[in-house]
Amino acid sequence: MTINTNEQDFFSVIKDRHSVRKYQPGIQMPEEDLQAILESAVMAPSSWNLQHWKFLVIQNQETKERLLPIAYNQEQVVDSSVVVAVLGDLEANTNAEIIYSAAVEHGFMNQEVKEGLVGQINGAYEANPQIARDEAIRNASLASMQLMLAAKAKGYDTCAMGGYDPVKFVEEFKVPERYVPVMLISIGKAAAAAHGSGRFPVEQMIVKETF
Repeated sequence: MTINTNEQDFFSVIKDRHSVRKYQPGIQMPEEDLQAILESAVMAPSSWNLQHWKFLVIQNQETKERLLPIAYNQEQVVDSSVVVAVLGDLEANTNAEIIYSAAVEHGFMNQEVKEGLVGQINGAYEANPQIARDEAIRNASLASMQLMLAAKAKGYDTCAMGGYDPVKFVEEFKVPERYVPVMLISIGKAAAAAHGSGRFPVEQMIVKETF
């Protein structure tokens, strides 16, 4: 099979993306780079297209210093150019009316289909309270991976961090109850290569048809 240049670039980005924990301090990310990365992240797929994410962008050094103890003093917090806190939207179902009204306006669906979908979504959220949290985390995670790949394509390194105190984070950064912290992502220029890590052979991770 012939692989074109775009495919080669895409697979290189995936292959070259690693979790980098040591960054060159003091590197300022141009706003246009950050904007391009975030615009790529919000193109991620989401259940019902509800776009269950919010990004809290932390660039100011003083703000990163406030985050440092909450993230258990991981140095990448203060040395990276930007830390993006990815939040999941627990009330994403309330986006449905806006999103699907716009779809009707642009001719993507009719009013009857729109009303059916909005009813389906709200019904699902009301029937199972757990769905709000599950969908918030699932879909914000999809956006997170897309963000990290976009950053790598722009020449930046990243590290997804689950090591932080979510309760203190919510308190310190006044996160509304609507949002659940999903992860922190550091973005910057590597000062040292990511340490090596092994991967299981793909054959070991695949089950076809059924167990």
